[in-house]
This record gives sequence, structure tokens and C-alpha cells, in this order.
Amino acid sequence: MTGQQLMITAVAVTSALDAGTDHSAAGTGGVTDFHECHALREKHELEKWGDLDRCPTPLESLEYWRGNEYEERRLFIARLGQETVGTCSVTLPLRENTSTAGIMVDVAAAFRRQGWGRRLLEHAEAVAADSGRTSLDAYCELPAGPVETAARLIPAKSGAGGLPADDPAVAFAAGAGYELEQVERASRLTLPVPANQLDTLEMEASVRAAGYVLVGWSDICPDELVTEYAVLKNRMSTDVPIAGMDWEAEDWDPARIRQEEQSNGRSGLQSQVAAALHRPTGKLVAYTVLNWRPGIPASIAQQDTLVSSRHRGKRLGLLIKTANLRAAQHRWPAARSVLTWNAVENRHMLAINNLLGFKPAGYEGEWQKRLG
Repeated sequence: MTGQQLMITAVAVTSALDAGTDHSAAGTGGVTDFHECHALREKHELEKWGDLDRCPTPLESLEYWRGNEYEERRLFIARLGQETVGTCSVTLPLRENTSTAGIMVDVAAAFRRQGWGRRLLEHAEAVAADSGRTSLDAYCELPAGPVETAARLIPAKSGAGGLPADDPAVAFAAGAGYELEQVERASRLTLPVPANQLDTLEMEASVRAAGYVLVGWSDICPDELVTEYAVLKNRMSTDVPIAGMDWEAEDWDPARIRQEEQSNGRSGLQSQVAAALHRPTGKLVAYTVLNWRPGIPASIAQQDTLVSSRHRGKRLGLLIKTANLRAAQHRWPAARSVLTWNAVENRHMLAINNLLGFKPAGYEGEWQKRLG
């Protein structure tokens, strides 16, 4: 590490991507700093993956870092003189999980392995601690090849999967006292999926799904379903495997659904939802979500998929995913692949994805550090 003074500045998120461009200088916390942070993220995505499929667009990033009534988000940029060393961030849930904080550190390639990452991490952890948080979580994702061929893995505490012990990001997290709680497999599906393949899978699933009807919507949940949809979103936060992560159930209600939809609209994100309704009760019992961004038209992100516990074993997961893929291909014909993430121990959902044609594309580690 050099003797230069590292300046870490809070980034003020503006109302628009070009707001204040002519008046905000680097290091003032204005829009220039925001663009620097986003440019660093894009550079690292291209370095690691060769594409921006996992990267938010500038408009998405702007909307995200504004935060909302459910989560406060703080972004920081670090410089030595006029050179950008890296960024760090802290996310603070405000309605539930109020003892936790999300931590991110990103160091520019020219400044790695010089101790600056540790300085950024210490800053982010101090912000979290000053906010009363005692459990920190962080993530890193690696391409599938290096993980699957690694000589030595750090095993996840969940008992399923691991990450290469000699990977710099993995060694950094472990050396800073973070424990690898869980590993998720990232999977990619090449599009388009042939219509006859979708037909076959849908027919297979329908045989077991008597008593259920498919419903779906684009972007905005119908008023008559929004309360039931909120119930499922609440269950999603804890029904999926979370290993030993210190996460409570999220408190979803219709207002939170509408807030998320409005935020998606401002960021340019489009969503397609397929759900299953139980005829005898009229309740929504399963749903799945696909997201698409005009700025990255070749890629779709698979988000939540949930089947209520009482209704599992009916092939509803396969049924709703097949229906949603069909709708997505019709709505977003430029898309060439779908990315999804599942806990390695979630064998049931991975089996459905494998049946649809998803292949391993990466592995994401979920790390946790408890303070005190």
C-alpha cells in the first residue's frame, strides 16, 4: 500500500442520469461519481463474463441506489487523487431484517492486492455497525469452469457446494472473517426454446395439475390478485433454502407490490409473471417471474419461482415456468438466453431447470459475518 491518502466519498444519487453533469466534479459526491461507480461495475462484468447480462443498466442502477421506504442504500467511491480506486456500498433493510446489512466492495484492476479492498471493506463495515447492524452479508459469483475444476474448495456451511479456496474474491472474504453459508448455481437457458418442446413439457405437467388454472400478467398485477400475490411474495423470502443466513420473512402487502412495480417502470425493467390459481379455494398458490431490460435485449433474468408447500408435487413449478417462457419469447423476441440462480441444495428446482434445458453458467457464494 502506498503512502497516499485514500478519500472515500458518499455518492449522492441524483434525480436523473444527466442531472448536474456540468456542475458536479469528481470527488464531490455528485453525478460524476455515480457514473464512475457504474463504469467500474460494467468494466468488471465485461472482464469476468464478457457481457453485461448480470449488470444493471445505468437507469436501473440509478433507481436502485435511490433506495426506498423498505431499504436504505449507501454507495461510496474511493480515490487516490483523481484516480478511482474502487467502490463500496451498504444496504440497510428498514422494515424487517433490521439487524442485517448487505456489504459490497469493488476494486479497480490496477489497485488490487494493495490493501485498498480491506480499507473499503472496513469503511463499509463501520457504516453498518454505526447503523446498529450486527449481521453482514455479501456475495461473489464465479464462472462455472474454475469452480468445477478447482483443486480445493471452501465448502458451504449448508453442506452443498463450495468455492475455490485460491480465488482472490473467495480468499478476500474468508480472510476478512466472512463464512460461506451457501452456494447458488447460476444456470443459462439458450433461447428460443422450440414450441414443440414447450408443448410436451406443458402437457406432462398438466396431467398432474388438475384443479389448477394458469393466470399471468405483464408488469402490473391485476387488482383482484394483488393481495394473494403479496402473500406468496412474503413466503418466497423464507420458503426457499437460505442455509444459515440471518434473514427474517419479508413483510409484503399490496402497497409494497405497487411500489416495486413503479420502481421497475422508472428503471425501464419489464416483467412477465405466470401463476397458478387453485380452483377450489380461488387462491394463488404458485408464481414465477421473468425480467427483461431494453438496454440488454439479448438477456432475460429469471427471478422468483415459488410453489406453496401444500401444493407441491403437482408439477406446478414446471407448468408455470413453461407458460412464462412461452409468453416471454413472444413478448421479447430479441432475447437469446435466460439466466437463473438456485441454491445447490434446491435439487427440485434445479431438476425442473435441467428439464427445461438450463446449463451451469456460474456459482455464487453467499457470505455472512456476525459482529460482536
